[in-house]
Amino acid sequence: MYAIYRYGTEEQKRTYLPRMARGELIGCFGLTEPDAGSDPAAMTTRAAKDGDFYVISGAKRWITNGHLADIAVIWAKDDAGIVRGFIVPTDAPGFHAVPIRTKASMRMSATSELYLDHVKIPQSYQLPDARGLGAPLSCLTQARYGIVWGTIGAALDALTEAALYAKSRVAFGKPIAATQLVQAHIVDMESQLVTMQLLARQLGHLYADHTLRYAHVSLAKRHNARAALMIARQAREILGGNGISTEYHSMRHAANLETVDTYEGTYEIHTLIVGRDLLQEDAF
Repeated sequence: MYAIYRYGTEEQKRTYLPRMARGELIGCFGLTEPDAGSDPAAMTTRAAKDGDFYVISGAKRWITNGHLADIAVIWAKDDAGIVRGFIVPTDAPGFHAVPIRTKASMRMSATSELYLDHVKIPQSYQLPDARGLGAPLSCLTQARYGIVWGTIGAALDALTEAALYAKSRVAFGKPIAATQLVQAHIVDMESQLVTMQLLARQLGHLYADHTLRYAHVSLAKRHNARAALMIARQAREILGGNGISTEYHSMRHAANLETVDTYEGTYEIHTLIVGRDLLQEDAF
């Protein structure tokens, strides 16, 4: 929705955004490719001009809701090699979405590969204000901001479960919450969680003041995704053997957070984004 809101025409906004907001239309965001994950500039999907139409050919991978979507925002390079955005109806001839069934993490999320084989769409489906790689990357900044908050929920749930379990689990004649090792784990988790919350809150203030920069979001996404993963792992450890049971939540959070640590920019990619911002040297 943000791509259409930010880069679309007024007619495109009126046509799609109200219905998407009501859940009447499902959308997906097609940027990542099989051979261009952390390096979107290496995309090979092409949009060739054909009169008043564009013909799009290429493949996308790891696309959330791809096989459920009614429309796809597809990013492709035009004849001049400039990245442009297009609204592509998923029932267009030549468009195929294939579910990815092999995930060991985020298994409840509908994830797909998209194949576009000479998909012909009117020029009016192009997002006219999207020109260059900065356009899709600005959309990622919005998604990464959401992740900064979402990881807090997973971390809080894991910490709460671990604390309650530690108070009720008796070993060697007393609750394991009364041991120094477990208390050290719980305090470390709480310290990480509060830091996550403060980072997210500060980003919110910057967003409201219109001073939020992508490097701010990268720093917080990098920290919060990794911190939530470590909290979930520590919670699983406190639960012992029960930690791998589906009766508890920590293992599920830990497995899912492995994906969160990777998607919308890996820990290492965000490290380099922040490093470049601080040192004015590109180390990619």
